[in-house]
Amino acid sequence: MKISYHGHSVVKVETANHTILFDPFINGNVACDLDASTVKADVILLTHAHNDHVGDTVEIAKRNDALVVAPNELADYLGTKGSNVHNMHIGGAHEFDFGTVKLTQAFHGSAYTEEDGTTIYGGMPAGILLTVEGKTIYHLGDTALFTDLKMYGEMNDIDIAFIPIGDNFTMGPEDALVAADWVNAKIVVPVHYNTFPVIEQDPEAFASRVRTGEARVLEVGEEIEF
Repeated sequence: MKISYHGHSVVKVETANHTILFDPFINGNVACDLDASTVKADVILLTHAHNDHVGDTVEIAKRNDALVVAPNELADYLGTKGSNVHNMHIGGAHEFDFGTVKLTQAFHGSAYTEEDGTTIYGGMPAGILLTVEGKTIYHLGDTALFTDLKMYGEMNDIDIAFIPIGDNFTMGPEDALVAADWVNAKIVVPVHYNTFPVIEQDPEAFASRVRTGEARVLEVGEEIEF
C-alpha cells in the first residue's frame, strides 16, 4: 500500500485493488501536483463540505465512476449532482469492499458555496478512520483540538495520522502537538498549511517538536509505503 500527500488536505491511498482520494481539492490548490482531468480514483472520501475539501469531487467521481463517501447532508447534495454516493454520519462505520470507514467528530463548519454564491448546508464535519489492508489511517479533517481525540487514540491502533496545523481555521501547531500525543499514531503527517497566506506554517518546526510517533513532513507527491 502507498499513501501520498498532494497539498492542503489531499491524500491518496493506493492499495492492491483500489485508489482512494481524501478531500480532492485540486483546481485552485497551488500546492497540488495532481490533474483533476486525469487523476484516477475508485473511491473519494470527504471530511466536510467546504470548497477547499470537496474540490473536484464531482468531476473526478463522474469520470471514474467512483464511489463518494461523505457525511449525510453533503452526500445528499453530491447525489443531486450525479455522484454515486454512500451517506454516513458521525460515529458510524461501514465495511466496503476497499476497507472500513468510520466517521469521527471534528469541530469545524461545513457548507458548500456554489458558483453563484449560494451556500449549501453540508451537515456535520468529520474526521475519517480508514482501515485497509491491515492498516488504520486517520484523516482528522479540519478541526479544533478536542479531548475525544485521546479516546480515538485509545480505541484504535492508528498507523498514520494526518493532522491540520494551519491555525486560523483549524488547530495550529501548538494544539496539533497535543493532538498528536492523544491520537498516538505511529506516523504523524502535518496537513492543511501554506495553501493560503493566513495558514502559513513551518511544518519542519512542528515535526521537530512532535513527542509521540514519528513525524514526517511529506513533500507534494511524496509517498509512504506500508
